[in-house]
Amino acid sequence: MLTSHLPSRVEPYKLAARRERLEGLVALDKLPRLAEEVGTQTGDCHVELEFGVDAQGRREIRGHLKAMLALPCRRCLAPLAQEVESDFLLGMVTSDSLAAELPAGHEPVLVENEQLDLLTVIEDELILSLPQVVYHDEADCQVSAEQLVSKAEGEASEAPAENPFAILNALKGKK
Repeated sequence: MLTSHLPSRVEPYKLAARRERLEGLVALDKLPRLAEEVGTQTGDCHVELEFGVDAQGRREIRGHLKAMLALPCRRCLAPLAQEVESDFLLGMVTSDSLAAELPAGHEPVLVENEQLDLLTVIEDELILSLPQVVYHDEADCQVSAEQLVSKAEGEASEAPAENPFAILNALKGKK
């Protein structure tokens, strides 16, 4: 089933029984936790979800998402366009105890009252897919290499380090 914008809530067990496929867009400005992590975003996240049942009868969601995000550079904090992409496999569970029984390749997703909040699931996957560190190339960054060197660090290397046991040596010599 191809939709332009994904619904915010679905009935995943029914979709899995029919082996439905959802494909569509999620507006990035509707994801508040993502905005807390990396700032307000514009544009859309392209999402593909395949609902199904595996050979052991577990209901699962295979997904792929792709988005272009403006992430802050760790040096100058100016936005840097970065493509974020993720493939994921979710196992549907109704409780935390059932989540422990999922195979290692599945991430648990909690389904309450036979409803699943797709926006939360997509937001979780986007946050988990964020790169650890984002930097501009040195030539493009607003912070120069000289500004990255600490002045105190350079001064400390010129002066010899004081021996922390010098006081003990002085006390030992008084005997």
